[in-house]
Amino acid sequence: MTNFVQGWEDAATTSLGFFWMALWAFVLGYFVSSIIQVLITRRQMRSVMGNDGAKSLALGTFFGFISSSCSFAALATTRALFNKGAAFTASMAFLLASTNLVIELGFVIAVFLSWQFVLGEYLGGALLIVLAWLFVKITKPQQLIKQARDEDSEGAEEEGYEIRHWADLSDPDLWQMVSQRFVMEWQMVWKDVLIGFTVAGLISAFVPSEFFAWLFQGSGASEGDLSFWQVLQQTVVGPVAAFFTFIGSMGNIPLAAVLFGEGVAFAGVMAFIFSDLVVLPVLRINAQYYGWKMALYIAGMLFTCLVITSLLLHYGLVVFDLLPSNEGVQAISERDHFKFNYGFVLNIIGLILSAVLVYFFRRNQRQQQAEHDHDHSHGHSGSSWSDRIMLTLSFAAVLWLAGGAMLALA
Repeated sequence: MTNFVQGWEDAATTSLGFFWMALWAFVLGYFVSSIIQVLITRRQMRSVMGNDGAKSLALGTFFGFISSSCSFAALATTRALFNKGAAFTASMAFLLASTNLVIELGFVIAVFLSWQFVLGEYLGGALLIVLAWLFVKITKPQQLIKQARDEDSEGAEEEGYEIRHWADLSDPDLWQMVSQRFVMEWQMVWKDVLIGFTVAGLISAFVPSEFFAWLFQGSGASEGDLSFWQVLQQTVVGPVAAFFTFIGSMGNIPLAAVLFGEGVAFAGVMAFIFSDLVVLPVLRINAQYYGWKMALYIAGMLFTCLVITSLLLHYGLVVFDLLPSNEGVQAISERDHFKFNYGFVLNIIGLILSAVLVYFFRRNQRQQQAEHDHDHSHGHSGSSWSDRIMLTLSFAAVLWLAGGAMLALA
């Protein structure tokens, strides 16, 4: 019993410490993302993505880059683009870019892992898009695409703001729109973030290294001692393990840090990070949008492409002798996460910025409550079984973290 109580305390403090480490990165990333989303609208995106050419693919990638990193929001936006005439390949480029090439994700990866993983995230995101395009060209799923496209679907429009001169930067309407996007971003991801950080703390405190050695063959060995088949096995197991989670792209980074700290190869960790679009809830949502045949086709395409991408990144770093060491990550749960340093100052600034944006949001909400009530879910279905499970798990996570924090303070 004593061991469990100590583990509970360690797990909760590690989870809270992980979140405190990443808080400024979340705030900065979503703030920049919100500004960009206000200035460029989906209507502008859709008008230039109607064919399978390189231009549509590049523009789909660019618009995904400036869009939301929430997997579920990206799914809803991708569906709107696809049903409004965007080519399937351009829509998939948007989907992959919006969950892999976004600013805030790079910030969080840099906090928990290393520059090689940031490079892998962005370079790998681009590789995923190219490989997905090749996969579609080779498999030629024209009949599936025709069946999946809903010509009558009306994708949700959103307001944009056109800056005509520098004085517009002081316009309260601009910052009300930015604040609305900022709050909506947090509304979309808070459950994933809460559960992801809680799970990372639980695994760090309770799961023995022997389990990782069994699940990921060769984990714990030096990268140079791993055979190709061991790296391949870890790369395949990464997304398979992620499939049964409910954690999105922002919530799985601390867990990826735990995996890397336990000796999982770079390729296996990257495959896990890339797997936010092959998790079970995403498969179910895609089935609702396009039918099960297309949903399984998309899942198979993404799984194949992310495994190949992760292997290419891994052995590309091997060639240049740049594979990262996990020594610093192994001790991440033992750090003093709350000490006064630059991260502490950035977090305080981030909290003040968040408070200001929430103030603008609440003021606007009071003025136009009826207009905005229907828009806050942003593609989530409040009555879906996955949403109910996420809410239940979130409530349990809050209780777990609160109890562990009280034990630490006692």
